Amino acid sequence: MVRLAAQGSLTAARAAPAVPRERLDEELRAAEGVVRQLTVPWPALLGAIEQTATRDVAILQLQPDVDQGVLRLTAEARRRDAMFDYLRRLAAARGITEVHLVSHQVLESDPQRPIQFAVQAAMREAR
Repeated sequence: MVRLAAQGSLTAARAAPAVPRERLDEELRAAEGVVRQLTVPWPALLGAIEQTATRDVAILQLQPDVDQGVLRLTAEARRRDAMFDYLRRLAAARGITEVHLVSHQVLESDPQRPIQFAVQAAMREAR
């Protein structure tokens, strides 16, 4: 009886339709993307970001792009000199290189008139 049940399961498994090659390739790419995300040196990257923190700059968004090895960051500074100080600190941070100010704007609608800015930097493994 046990033998028949086992044979029935084996027969059912063989009868399953084949998965198209395109779908397998798509699933493989998705799995590779997850693995790349998991291999980001998160503790080192977040540690570097935390070390650059100041009271005058608030990080609004942090987007690592593992495929390109790029970190995109959006922040807000109370003053222009605070923004430039933050950029210098970020450029000196371990694991981050090639820091570039991509854009900036004064938020005129806010009474304190903060500067919102975007930065792009290269990520490298901290040593």
